[in-house]
Amino acid sequence: MSDLASPTARTLQGPDERVLAGDIRALRRVRGLTLAEIALKLGRSVGWVSQVERGLSTPSLSDLRAFAELFGVPISLFFSHDVPVESERGVVVRAGKRRTLGTSESGLVEELLSPDLGGTFEMVRSVFAPGAELKNEARRPTEEAGYIASGQFDIEIAGVWHRLGEGDSFRFEGKPYRWRNPGSEPAVVIWVVSPPVY
Repeated sequence: MSDLASPTARTLQGPDERVLAGDIRALRRVRGLTLAEIALKLGRSVGWVSQVERGLSTPSLSDLRAFAELFGVPISLFFSHDVPVESERGVVVRAGKRRTLGTSESGLVEELLSPDLGGTFEMVRSVFAPGAELKNEARRPTEEAGYIASGQFDIEIAGVWHRLGEGDSFRFEGKPYRWRNPGSEPAVVIWVVSPPVY
C-alpha cells in the first residue's frame, strides 16, 4: 500500500500508462538521447528512467513537466484519452478522443491522429489560425509530408515559398522550413512526420 502513495513508485497497470511509457521512450530515441543523458538532465537515476520507459514506474506531474521541457513538447501530449473499445487501442483514434497539442493563442492547434508515438511515423491534424506564422526557420531530422484539407497555406522549403490550397500536398526531408496562413479562414493540414517528433 505504501508504494501506491508515492507518485513515482507506482507500478503502471493500465493501457494509458503503457502509452505514456512508449511515448517517452519514442521521444528519447528520436532525439538521439541515451538513458544516462535523460537521467542527468532530469536529476534522476538511469534505473528510474528505464523503469518509466518500461511502464514499471509512473512519473509525477512535475516529472512530466520536466520530460515535456526536455523534449520540447507540450505537457498535454502525455495525457491520453480513454479508448472505450480495448480492441481499438493502438489502432484506432476516434474524432472526439484525439490528444490536443498547442493552444488557440499560439495560432496553431494540433491533434495527434496516430494512436501513439511508437511507430515509424506520426500523423497530426494541424489547424493554423488566419495570420498565424512560423517566423523563424525550423529544421528537423525528419521526412515530412502534408495535405491541405481546407484553407490556404504557405510553406517555405529551403528558401522557396509555395502557396497551397485545398487538395494540394507537399513533402520534404531534413530541409529548413517556415509556414504561414495568408488567408482569412483557418487552414487545416494533415501532417505526417517520420520519425515521430511529438
